[in-house]
Amino acid sequence: MSPVHGLPGLDGRIVVVSGAGGGGIGTTTAAMAAEAGATVVAVSRSAENLDEHVGPLVGRGLPVVPVTADMSTDDGIAAAMNVVRRTDGELYGLVNVAGGAAPSTWMPSTRVSRPDWRDLFTANLETAFFTSQAFAGELRTHGNPGSIVSVSSISGMNTAPFHIAYGAAKAAVVAMTRTMALELATDGIRVNAIAPGVTETAASATYVGADPDRDRAAIAMGRRARPEEQAGAILFLLSELSSYVTGQTLLVDGGLDLKWSHLAADHTSLFLTDESFRAEISRP
Repeated sequence: MSPVHGLPGLDGRIVVVSGAGGGGIGTTTAAMAAEAGATVVAVSRSAENLDEHVGPLVGRGLPVVPVTADMSTDDGIAAAMNVVRRTDGELYGLVNVAGGAAPSTWMPSTRVSRPDWRDLFTANLETAFFTSQAFAGELRTHGNPGSIVSVSSISGMNTAPFHIAYGAAKAAVVAMTRTMALELATDGIRVNAIAPGVTETAASATYVGADPDRDRAAIAMGRRARPEEQAGAILFLLSELSSYVTGQTLLVDGGLDLKWSHLAADHTSLFLTDESFRAEISRP
């Protein structure tokens, strides 16, 4: 075990975090993996985000290598893997955090266009799959074991009203995880995912306001997750603590799915406190 916060040791190992620059789950995972002894290749398509959120980790002396690359493209994946090959250590872990959905993507299923659908599947499924494919290929080339962890969502584990493309893409991440886990098991490569519930990040703050009373009513544990609680689950699945776990999606939602009582009478989310936004996404 690592002496820092009791984290599982990842000494001498390289962990790639795709989507590390947003200041939320990806950045926190990069920090905690580095504190656990890994050399972290922290990838984001935004150099500005890397400077803002990953730069301070480098400034603290953590073994973090920022990489600007768009992992939704073959060139971006190749650029990140080239950095991995030049980095000291043994390639071991991949965390697929890149993805998400802008507030503008919320709408009834009757309004979703083909470009809307394709964009969300590219961001949330295709990127994770082809990054995992390249990563697994690199591990196989060197005969190394490894661990891949992708970020799905509670929206992929249940219904996703007014967010059908995002929910379907995140559900597909679960299916991808199970199939890749089976195919790669004999290579010693484990493949798992987490499905976060509502988490306090800058991205979620664009449409989820602070409301402790609502949180207590909707979530069994009575509060939203902190980014480090999602990152902790990711590190568990990366580490040897989960050495006999593969093909699983761990729901990390504080019991939100147990209650599933956060929908209003019109089936829009009670987390959406902006009435104009609620009206816009639910119009025919």
